[in-house]
Order: sequence, then structure tokens, then C-alpha cells
Amino acid sequence: MLRKVSLFCVLALLIGSPGWGQEWARKMFETTSHDFGSIARNAKAEYEFVLSNIYLEDVHVASVRSSCGCTSPRIKNPLLKTYEKGAIVASINSGSFLGQKGATLTVTIDKPLYAEVQLHVRAYIRNDVVFSPSSVQLGEVDQGVPADTKVEVSYSGRSDWRIVGVKSANPHVTAKAIQKRKDFGRVAYDLLVHLDENAPAGFVRDHVMLVTNDRQSQIPVLVEGQVLSGITVSPSSLFMGVVEPGKKITKPLVVRGKKPFRVLSITCDDDSFEFGTTDEQAAKTVHVIPVTFVAGAEAGRVAKTIRIQTDLGQMTPELAAYAVISTR
Repeated sequence: MLRKVSLFCVLALLIGSPGWGQEWARKMFETTSHDFGSIARNAKAEYEFVLSNIYLEDVHVASVRSSCGCTSPRIKNPLLKTYEKGAIVASINSGSFLGQKGATLTVTIDKPLYAEVQLHVRAYIRNDVVFSPSSVQLGEVDQGVPADTKVEVSYSGRSDWRIVGVKSANPHVTAKAIQKRKDFGRVAYDLLVHLDENAPAGFVRDHVMLVTNDRQSQIPVLVEGQVLSGITVSPSSLFMGVVEPGKKITKPLVVRGKKPFRVLSITCDDDSFEFGTTDEQAAKTVHVIPVTFVAGAEAGRVAKTIRIQTDLGQMTPELAAYAVISTR
């Protein structure tokens, strides 16, 4: 893992190199291009270009614009502190455009320095396949409870067109296509999607792939939902901040439950993190726990896992906690 450095130190190294003024910003993105492949008309098709602030200074994403009306971009979490993540979400307007489409998304960053980064998307929007609704929406599901929903897939064209299989990369999401209508080159299927009871808490954002017998043999269907734990922790990841060696900082951790519970223990595999005492006898729906980080002598990033044990059985939240020790 690279240690955190000041952006201005990075720029000092990049000056004199071609494109140095934009390279520091481009380094924050995990990828700068995405091909959606073939998608159905009216399908919800979104991709997140994830970026991480790898610098000590705060980063602010000011705006994003698209070169084509076929793609609508938006900013997710525009102000990023050290190690925080955000995203540029690209949505294909598949209800208004058809055929091969592409767009360049220009991301403007105005802090700590001005820069622009260009992202690229493309997709082939089919006219012969339509989803209703536009994606699989599981909604909010309690952990341990299975969920089922369906989407209608309609096709107009070849009389022998068929869905021959459905694939899922998520082991907790399965699906099958049941033909319900076929006449004069029109075919309709019910795509039945199942989320099993072993799905972990958190957001579900995956695709199931319809395997067909035509030349564009795979069509993605977006599956979205959220599995709710009986216990939630806020923030979901705890950034303690940039701390000088030997100094300490304290931040609150809020643990919520759907019903009153007791916190039995809070542990971390690093004694740099200390936790305020909790009253094990007091059952309540909200516990506020002070977390203190004591910086060691060595500069760099500290990333650990905090584990919280409650009296609600298997629902034991874990969260990432991290800090940056800096002498600047």
C-alpha cells in the first residue's frame, strides 16, 4: 500500500512530464472507460466510475458534463477527504436512443487544484427487446429473509427467438425465464429473480445475463436492492483523520438496532484504537460509542477492522477504521 502523500509533492514530481496537469486527477479513478455491450430498450443501465482521494488534501468534484444526450452523468459524494471514495455515475438513456451510442464525460475538479478528467462509455441499445419495469428492484429486504420479484421481457422480431438460459455472478441471486406468450414474431417471458436468505447485509447491485439464441447472445438485466441488518453502524467506514505522531483524536460511532439491544464488546486487532465504555445492562435502540485513535511514531496509513458484538446473536457488525499519520 502506497503511503499518503501531499498532492503538491506529487505535482512537483510530475512537472515537466506530458499532461502533468491532469495526471494527478486521473490517478484517482479505477477505470476511465466502460462498454455496456448490448442492452434492451428502456433498460436501466448504469455504471459507476469509482474514484478515491489518494492525497492529503480534500478533493472536490465540481461538475460533470456529457458530450451526448444518450448518457446522463451525476456525481456521487462530490467532496472527498483522504481515502474517501466517490463515483461518477453514467446512465444510458435507453428509452430515448437506439443503436450504437457513445459519450465522453468530462469531470471537472476544482479543489485542491483545477483539473479535468475524461471518461468514456458506449452501448448498443436494441430496439427488439424491452424490459418492464426497466430493472429488477428488490427493495429493502431484512437479512435472513428471501425475496422474489419479476420483470417482463418482451421481444419482437424473429419467430424462433428464445431465451436459452440465465446467468448470475452473485451466488445469492438466481433467476429463470418462463415463456408466457408467443405469437407472430412476438415473444414474452417472465424473468423470475430470487434473492436467498443467506445474502449478506449491504447493497445489492449486480446483473443477471439473459442468454439468447441470437447473435447478440447476452443481454444484462440490472438487479438492485438493499439487505438490511438488524444492526447498522454509522458511519459505515470510520476515517479518524490526518493525525500527527503521538497525537490522539476521538470520533463518535453510532450503532442502531430495530429493537433494543446491548453492546457486549467492541474489539480491534490494533491497540491504537480505544473505545469508550458501554453499559452492557442497558438495552436500547441507539448506542453512541466514542472511538479514540492514538497515532504511533511511524508515518503512513493505518487501516484496521472494528468488530462489535451484541446480544442479537449472529448479527455482528464489522467496519473498516483507518487514519493517516503525517508529520506535515
